[in-house]
Amino acid sequence: MNNDILSYVTELGRAARAASRVLANLCADAKNAVLNATADALEREIDYLTAENTRDLAAARAAGLSPALIDRLTLTPERIRATAAGVRTVATLPDPVGRVLDQRTRPSGITITKVRVPIGVIAIIYEARPNVTIDAASLCLKSGNAVILRGGSEALHSNAALARLFQQALVQNKLPAAAVQFVDTPDRTAVDALLRMEQYVDLVIPRGGKSLIRKVAETSRIPVLKHYEGICHTYIAKDADIDKAIKVCLNAKVQRPGVCNAMETLLIDSAIAPRIIPPLFAAFRAAHVELRGCPRVKAIDPNVRDATEEDWRTEYLDLILSVKIVDGVDEAIAFINEYGSHHSDAIITESPHIGAHFLQHVDSATVYVNASTRFTDGGEFGMGCEMGISTDKLHARGPVGLEELTTYKYMIRGDGSIRT
Repeated sequence: MNNDILSYVTELGRAARAASRVLANLCADAKNAVLNATADALEREIDYLTAENTRDLAAARAAGLSPALIDRLTLTPERIRATAAGVRTVATLPDPVGRVLDQRTRPSGITITKVRVPIGVIAIIYEARPNVTIDAASLCLKSGNAVILRGGSEALHSNAALARLFQQALVQNKLPAAAVQFVDTPDRTAVDALLRMEQYVDLVIPRGGKSLIRKVAETSRIPVLKHYEGICHTYIAKDADIDKAIKVCLNAKVQRPGVCNAMETLLIDSAIAPRIIPPLFAAFRAAHVELRGCPRVKAIDPNVRDATEEDWRTEYLDLILSVKIVDGVDEAIAFINEYGSHHSDAIITESPHIGAHFLQHVDSATVYVNASTRFTDGGEFGMGCEMGISTDKLHARGPVGLEELTTYKYMIRGDGSIRT
């Protein structure tokens, strides 16, 4: 490994650890002042941010990146304002740090208090979406953590500009700029160095494609909070309202297909398939969705492409949808638990009993009845923004917000107490 890169990343880690000691003991008002200053800067510097983003977009198009990836990379004025609004929402949320989770007095006379505390230093390794820079920094600051950000080279200028605005807000409020650090080299060995800094970094959160997340998980000496894939399903039950099903399924697939909570596989109950497939598929085709189906689907609509075994395990992040006909809710549940990524899955049904059965038995981080999987998002969950969607079961699951970026410690008080 290049010694210059190693020294650079090590210094980032040392500075982040020092800054984390300051953040851990900040009051909520001090943290909120930085957040509101950052939101102000985002709105004030829209022209600067879009200009820096234009540099990244030009390089992305020249490199032949897919339209879905370019969409994720794009910073429009509307998206910048939405990011600023998310930061302001984080400022309004209750501060989780210092919250008492449990308290008890033992027969020995000691009082044990379980209290929420920051994790410490969190490294975020991510691709494409520049808004992650601000979302991650905001959540880490509010939860009392320092953060080291390493975005993808395809968004280098956008990410650097966003991180610079956040650091300026920190300095403006007399806090260390090192609380939010940005790895400004595209050299990939910087990631390898970062993943070996267990003396400075407490948690790594990768956000991006499956290959990135697998590399981080296999290389890191530091605990990793993972989100492998978003292979999300919607199951249309036999008693579903057809208009409702079409509306929800279109939203889940078409509204923004290049994101992790978009539907990738549609399951249709055999009892309703002949009635719903013609209008539903017409709506999908009008939205330019390529349909791939099992033999039973093709028997109803011969114009769909053949779905392969690989299709059931694919996160397209594009206007492509796999469709399968199943016999009943239990077959749908078994299929989702086998082929899904345990991210977000939904059922469309008019039966409270069937809906409850689906909620109970689908083993995913977020499970829906009569709602689009597109709601799996920190903002939609009232978290302001999120660090990502965890498909792990430890230490966090689903949208990772403020509480998920804390741990706890026990504070014990006695009065000359000794153990006998």
